[in-house]
Amino acid sequence: MRLCMLGTAGYHPNETRHTACCMLPSQGFVLDAGTGFFRVRDHLVTPRLHVFLTHVHLDHVAGLTFLLDVLWEKPVESVTVHALPEHLDVVRKQLFGSLLFPVEFRYRTQPVQPEFEVEGVRVRTCPLDHGTPCIGYRFDWPDRSLAYVTDTRCSERYADFVRGVDLLIHECNFPDRLRHLADLTGHSVVSDVLRLARKAEVRRLCLTHFNPLLTGDDPAGLDQAETSFPGVIVAADGLQIDF
Repeated sequence: MRLCMLGTAGYHPNETRHTACCMLPSQGFVLDAGTGFFRVRDHLVTPRLHVFLTHVHLDHVAGLTFLLDVLWEKPVESVTVHALPEHLDVVRKQLFGSLLFPVEFRYRTQPVQPEFEVEGVRVRTCPLDHGTPCIGYRFDWPDRSLAYVTDTRCSERYADFVRGVDLLIHECNFPDRLRHLADLTGHSVVSDVLRLARKAEVRRLCLTHFNPLLTGDDPAGLDQAETSFPGVIVAADGLQIDF
């Protein structure tokens, strides 16, 4: 199965990264809808599109307003947005159909549960620590698994939730030297994420959601990290990962 990283920055885009969005084209699953969401159009191969939102900060939902172009002349039968009930309400009433974007929200919505099924895939959610309601997702197929955890203070509290996954996608907004900002804003530093991945015995780790002011090949500060994880992937827009 292939994962496409469509947006790997947090807060705002920079010259090389759009904000949070990744996609499993073969499943029609999109994880978050940041500014990188416009790239979904290039990967649509399924008749149904499912968008899973972690929360409704603008860097994770602004791309929903791109759906008019994303779907233009594409054979998509339905779009379903999965999120917490209060987040769906914000999307319907504040993002769409308002002075922000005066277009009615006409897509399907599905409030998430701790465990549910989408297109035959087992989906689980876990509350995260971002200072505002935010959830992580875990997807389990018969032969593989994926977890998506972003916008949270990294904690071993959810180690069992991600335990043993074939691929963990985890935010890494700050290097260790900016831990004070991570604590203040509800984000993670690299050493904590690496430690979690080791404790939870995940098979592969992909870091994403980087501070857009930290550019270059190592925005997570891996060179200065206090621990290690073999084969860690530093995501970039356009990266494709088979798992």
